[in-house]
Amino acid sequence: MTERSSGPGVPSLSATFEKIRELVARLEVQISEHGYDELSQDGILAGEIISGVGDGQVVEDYPEYPKGPCVLVLQRDSAGEPIHVVWGIPKYQETPAVLVTAYRPDPERWEPDFMRRKK
Repeated sequence: MTERSSGPGVPSLSATFEKIRELVARLEVQISEHGYDELSQDGILAGEIISGVGDGQVVEDYPEYPKGPCVLVLQRDSAGEPIHVVWGIPKYQETPAVLVTAYRPDPERWEPDFMRRKK
């Protein structure tokens, strides 16, 4: 089941995202190889993603994902531009928070708030 945010300004609670935030606060973070590639390709700084996780909004929640629970989160860079970040926790593990990938969402594929895919 996919859990979505209730909209801008309305926080969406996700057990996975709450755990991710806790892990990041303890600096228990790993960036996947794919994540590094995507960050580099889109000119996104890992530090901005990590430091901005507290302000993120859950777009989609995948608590039963086969590789472990993960969430798609809308975050913003230092210029306020939107970034979609997939955070996960490895299956059968409690740590670390894994930055799976991050990318700049395509406005052609997303609604203006970047919280919903266009139909």
